[in-house]
Amino acid sequence: MLPTPESLEGKPVPQVTFKARPDDQWRDISTDELFKGKTVIVFSLPGAYTPTCSSTHLPRYNELAPVFHENGVDDIVCMSVNDAFVMNEWKQGQDAANVTVIPDGNGDFSEGMGMLVDKRNLGFGMRAWRYSMLVRDGVIDKMFIEPEKDGDPFEVSDAETMLRYINPAAQVPEPVVVFSKPGCPHCARAKAALDGRGLSYTDISQNQHINASVLRAVSGATTWPQVFIGGKLIGDADALEQHLVADPKAASRKP
Repeated sequence: MLPTPESLEGKPVPQVTFKARPDDQWRDISTDELFKGKTVIVFSLPGAYTPTCSSTHLPRYNELAPVFHENGVDDIVCMSVNDAFVMNEWKQGQDAANVTVIPDGNGDFSEGMGMLVDKRNLGFGMRAWRYSMLVRDGVIDKMFIEPEKDGDPFEVSDAETMLRYINPAAQVPEPVVVFSKPGCPHCARAKAALDGRGLSYTDISQNQHINASVLRAVSGATTWPQVFIGGKLIGDADALEQHLVADPKAASRKP
């Protein structure tokens, strides 16, 4: 039986020492180091590389990290009952630079939270239940625990739910993708325009198996760069600059 959010809110997080490998060097990280004097979001998941964790849970927290920071969050921690090597490789493969991954390898933190569950029927052993929480100076301010049902429910621990709790009026940026070419001055101009507006973006370079044929297939153009915002083609650097001038709130929306 999982605990209720109300039974955990207002209580300190468990005191645990994590065996981590930041910068590929073994280091013990204590609960106090993670949480003391900080406002931290923690989202916990059953395992690195699993479908929901890789496709949605981690990527969206990473994507919304700048918005969380603007709203008073110091760090975003992803925790799973995996070892440090697995967590580090997963983070690198997910390109999740905005999230701190913490290996709860022995499940001590998850057990202390009352969130360690038996997944031996899947060959997983003991794993963490999926949840998220906001921790202020080591004390749990808010918990979102997925409903106790079969499978891997993902209904309340998502990034948008957490952001709505922290600030319902927060503006969420639309995803921005830039198809660029190394050495292209117009590509550099487009990226500078986005940087000048404080907009994060995914840069898909020609070196990443993107050629003129692929560019034409996705954008209908063969000139670099081509910029997409929220799934909509904006166009080249000139079109992007015009778009940003015409729409002062470009690339932003409410959650």
